[in-house]
Amino acid sequence: MLREWRHVHNVIVPPAAMDLDEVRERSGRYRLRNAYVGDVLVGCSTVRPPEGEEAVATVIARVLPGYRRRGYGSALYEEGLAHARVLGAKAVETCVLAVNEDGLRFAEARGFVEIDRYVLDGETDLWVDLRWE
Repeated sequence: MLREWRHVHNVIVPPAAMDLDEVRERSGRYRLRNAYVGDVLVGCSTVRPPEGEEAVATVIARVLPGYRRRGYGSALYEEGLAHARVLGAKAVETCVLAVNEDGLRFAEARGFVEIDRYVLDGETDLWVDLRWE
């Protein structure tokens, strides 16, 4: 499961590519899920539990390019949002690599609003944080 999650993650966000040990570590802190159509891997998701006084959870859905615009991302997000609510989230954020125009359009179409753009220290890729309340 973790190898497949890693594959989708690394295809969608190559600047943040992870090795299997990093994925194992992440799986201890966050809920990681894969999405399949039959036996075919089409995407993955991450739900980070709520943090801070505002109880902000992070929900990230990733769908492989060949499977987009078929409802798989919506299903991943809905399931992730439901889980975040169970964990007590009052607000939800997501993070999208700025060059992923499909991902930005997807998040904005679901009511997410951009709250920040930034480049990580020592990196060159632009990231966008969006929030849904």
